[in-house]
Amino acid sequence: MSYANNQIMPSFQRPPSRVAIRRAAGYSDDLAALIQETASELGFHVQGKSVLLKPNFVEPDPRGIVNTNPAVVGAAREAFLRLGARSVVVGEGPGHERDTEGIVETIRLRDHIGKLAGKFVDLNLDDVALTSLRTRASRLKELYFPRTVLGADLVVSMPKLKTHHWVGATLSLKNMFGIVPGSCYGWPKNALHWAGISQSVLDINSTVRPDFAIVDGIVGMEGNGPIQGTAKFCGALVMGDDPVAVDATCVRIMGLAPERIDYLAKAGSVLGHVSERQVLQAGEPIGSVRTSFEVLPQFDRLKVA
Repeated sequence: MSYANNQIMPSFQRPPSRVAIRRAAGYSDDLAALIQETASELGFHVQGKSVLLKPNFVEPDPRGIVNTNPAVVGAAREAFLRLGARSVVVGEGPGHERDTEGIVETIRLRDHIGKLAGKFVDLNLDDVALTSLRTRASRLKELYFPRTVLGADLVVSMPKLKTHHWVGATLSLKNMFGIVPGSCYGWPKNALHWAGISQSVLDINSTVRPDFAIVDGIVGMEGNGPIQGTAKFCGALVMGDDPVAVDATCVRIMGLAPERIDYLAKAGSVLGHVSERQVLQAGEPIGSVRTSFEVLPQFDRLKVA
């Protein structure tokens, strides 16, 4: 795949994607069983595989709405181990805070996965390998990526359902910014911002495309996200093996139009499906969990009338 003068190549051919919406009333629900059942239903095979879970841990947050809830991360780890994964490691490289260990301790991740040794990797400080990007949406041609990410058999993006003050919404594709190591690019990874956020999202995901996505939409964030918004209860987990289709579904749940979000619309041409006609919906229908999220005024155009 390639871009010429930032123009997207013609749409590729790919079978319809399956996305599951599952209701969850709270973080004390049996989320491991929910994820295990859904992954099996969607045919996500982890038997004998090494799995990297990539949550969205941004900064310490006493409100509990900025980061992927650790209960969801722990549940995913347990679910994949039950399904026969050889190993399941959590990895994150926050862009705002240098002290990743401090964030992990503050949100009490160890309460949900046990001792962190051998189970958690700070992707900002991991060994890296220079990797050529598979697309040219941005001016970047290559990036250093953590060896833990490149060596995993399967990568699972696990974002929080949030609006975003620069790109409208941040979900499983935008969450992959966290695999770009701060030790190489600094904080808050300005190289990606200078190259263009939407363009960098495409280049990163074309090169390290998540094999599965689990979006924490039990409690999301609306307004001035991704860190200064307000809590928004949605009561759902959204899962699937096409991160583009998962994100498009999440945006529709938020009452927004994915075709109007620049990076998501372009990702629908090269990475996955945005069109509802190409998404086979499992679990709950979108309408049953749709909850209108407030956005900043500059993104009012994203709202579905």
